[in-house]
Amino acid sequence: MVRNDGTITTQSEEIVCEHFLDVYVNEQLVALLVCTPEYLKELVIGRLLTERIIEHIEDIEQIYICEEKRKAKVFLKEQIQVNLEPTLKAEPTCCTGNQIYLRNTAIAESGTLPKTQWKKEWIFALAGDFARGTLLHKKTKGTHSCYLSVAGETVFAVEDIGRHNALDKVIGYAALHHIAFEKCIVFTSGRVPTDMVMKVIAVGIPVLVSKAVPTDAAIELAQLRGLTLICRAWEDSFEIYTGDC
Repeated sequence: MVRNDGTITTQSEEIVCEHFLDVYVNEQLVALLVCTPEYLKELVIGRLLTERIIEHIEDIEQIYICEEKRKAKVFLKEQIQVNLEPTLKAEPTCCTGNQIYLRNTAIAESGTLPKTQWKKEWIFALAGDFARGTLLHKKTKGTHSCYLSVAGETVFAVEDIGRHNALDKVIGYAALHHIAFEKCIVFTSGRVPTDMVMKVIAVGIPVLVSKAVPTDAAIELAQLRGLTLICRAWEDSFEIYTGDC
């Protein structure tokens, strides 16, 4: 470390891991994900749901992740209609380099989210859990985090080098544990652009909370689709951008 007083010291630091995962659906490469190498099954399932490649976890017949954790192969049930069309898309607000190669045009776009009830105490509790958590970030300063809450209780928390990945892992966890998306509140550590809003809308999560800020387009989309968007969330205050108090 070099300081402005001229002092130079040598020190050890924990560095966050950057992992590459190829995702195949019915033997077709659909995505290259750059992630943290934990909860990969949750990541794959969440990504397929938020990219609208599948509608439900029950669409999956089998999921296999190789021993080196470099390839994930997903096989869908025979009756599931899939029309995967080529598309090379980099997540526009993602810094990890995630690439989407195929999308399913057989699934219709999601509509307006139903009204949901939430309590301010739940938001403060989530912000408190975030403040006391994020252990990997405290060690490396290199991760985003995402928390899943149901009825005011945090049921899952995860960190990843990308906020999109962290959100997908939370969504995949909810799907694997058969937690109804309409009962979920999600807290993210990162800013909220439109692609983050689109992910929660795609699966029907009604409330998205962030400690950071949204973009103008994200607010507009959230308002249009009926998403409750809460940002600048801390243990003692938060701001409601869309939705009712």
